[in-house]
Amino acid sequence: MAFGDVKTPQGLKELNNFLADNSYISGYAPSKADLSVFDALGKAPAGDFVNVARWYRHIASFEAAERSAWTGAPLPQLAGGKPTVAAPAKPAADDDDDVDLFGSDDEEDAEAERIKQERVAAYAAKKSKKPALIAKSSVLLDVKPWDDETDMKEMENNVRTIEMDGLLWGASKLVPVGYGINKLQIMCVIEDDKVSIDLLQEKIEEFEDFVQSVDIAAFNKI
Repeated sequence: MAFGDVKTPQGLKELNNFLADNSYISGYAPSKADLSVFDALGKAPAGDFVNVARWYRHIASFEAAERSAWTGAPLPQLAGGKPTVAAPAKPAADDDDDVDLFGSDDEEDAEAERIKQERVAAYAAKKSKKPALIAKSSVLLDVKPWDDETDMKEMENNVRTIEMDGLLWGASKLVPVGYGINKLQIMCVIEDDKVSIDLLQEKIEEFEDFVQSVDIAAFNKI
């Protein structure tokens, strides 16, 4: 048996009768043959074509990427671009007890819901594995000495001895401020949730033999 234009009542009737005994257009798994008829239909049919409607909803439940990966050959085209399908050989008598893969509308809806929930769960699991973003800031500090006799190298060494979880010291340089006095500009990167910039300034100012004051010259989120 073959059915021609599935957009006509006669073609739909033949397709409906065919799907009463067959789960798919060709074989026992979805294939490109199903896609040929699915694309030709364009939408689920109205009326009494319940077998076609169940089959259409089932094929539509697959993502486009899944359908594109199906194997098999598309159906040959008749004049006018309508697919034709020959009925497969009648199964042997011992296959009569095979379970109908479609079942009732309720079973089909339940299967579609199960597939949806599995995909949602897989997406949630994949998303949960992504590492959380850590908020960081780049801070440029001006560390000012008491006078021009302050050992700036020793002052920097003392500053770099400060260790805090989430603190990373970077480059530094001496910048003239006048009267032969230089200030230490030193860069650091901090994790915002771990390092308080106020506490860091207090720790630097504890080196009171070297440090007169600490100011923030630049503060940028990374």
